[in-house]
Amino acid sequence: MGNMGIWQLLIVAVIIVLLFGTKKLRNLGGDLGSAVKGFKNAMTDNKDKDKDETSETSETSENLVDKSTATDEKVTTKEKDQV
Repeated sequence: MGNMGIWQLLIVAVIIVLLFGTKKLRNLGGDLGSAVKGFKNAMTDNKDKDKDETSETSETSENLVDKSTATDEKVTTKEKDQV
């Protein structure tokens, strides 16, 4: 019952073309293609954004470590001057 032969598929295709027309089907195909393309672009942009955020986070943590060591060095320099 679930098996469709080539003739049944052909009849369904002819009925769809008769109902919608070739112009609407062509526009529908183009719209569907651009929607898929936009979705793929959004997914790659999202991945790139996530990579950028993780690299910015690591850079920020490195900067904080550098600033804290610089502050420690200033404190030790001041302590040496006081002694």
